Amino acid sequence: QVQLVESGGGLVQAGGSLRLSCAASGTIFSVHTMGWYRQPPGKQRELVAAIPSGGAPNYADSVKGRFTISRDNAENTVSLQMSSLKPEDTAVYYCNALILTTSQAVGVTWHDYWGQGTQVTVSS
Repeated sequence: QVQLVESGGGLVQAGGSLRLSCAASGTIFSVHTMGWYRQPPGKQRELVAAIPSGGAPNYADSVKGRFTISRDNAENTVSLQMSSLKPEDTAVYYCNALILTTSQAVGVTWHDYWGQGTQVTVSS
């Protein structure tokens, strides 16, 4: 069983900073892409940033220059440093990872996992 556990959300004033972290645990053979998505109130979930193993990160246009994604392959963690936060960044943020794992039912396969979500609220 694989789990993604997030931490670091909270309430911050506009212009402030927050750092989100996510740790993957369980039976993990390899981790491909790790990323962060968000779901603002009343809207659909959207990609914020993603980083493939050994590759360059990509960002949503709305966060370029303000957010930085990083990962530690040895620890299977991914972080999102958010700066110059705006009220429109308010959302539930979800960690996501494509992980090579194993199960009795299907053996060794790639699975897409999600964290439980962490609330980020930016006040004006």
